[in-house]
Amino acid sequence: MPTNTLESNREIVFVRVDDRLIHGQILEAWVPFLRVTCIIVANDGVASDYFRETVMRMAVPNDTEIIITSVKEFIKNYPSFQTKGQRTLVLFSCIADAVRAYEAGFRFHQLDIGNVYSENCAMMCLPSVMLGKQDIDDLKFLMNDEVTIEVRRVPKERSCNLRNYLKSPEP
Repeated sequence: MPTNTLESNREIVFVRVDDRLIHGQILEAWVPFLRVTCIIVANDGVASDYFRETVMRMAVPNDTEIIITSVKEFIKNYPSFQTKGQRTLVLFSCIADAVRAYEAGFRFHQLDIGNVYSENCAMMCLPSVMLGKQDIDDLKFLMNDEVTIEVRRVPKERSCNLRNYLKSPEP
């Protein structure tokens, strides 16, 4: 399986974790800011729920392609998604899914965290970002691999590099 990186596939312009997936901030702020023409939602729950998938598809403007797939199918098929010439945003609902894809070969150098809620909150970066211990461990794993982790809700908001919240990970 070829390794997908932002260098080799410039069509992937942004990778984000947001437990709401498609919602107003994505459609009204991120899509225009990034000039996105394709959104890939990699989420097992939505991919297996016809109603939720239909609602998400209805929310996306007609001029923006939307691909909804399970995380497993995303990992298997991301090199073959036909996004040539399109600017693509990849959305995961949780950090664990983004890490799962990363470990399987979907490489990215920056991950944006928008909205994450953990019942067992070990750290709150913003009111909308409450990380559990496993989230923190997963993010440290990515940071150890030189992935920049930024926390912000919308593009005009000043981003916070997660390294500012955590001790530097062990080398």
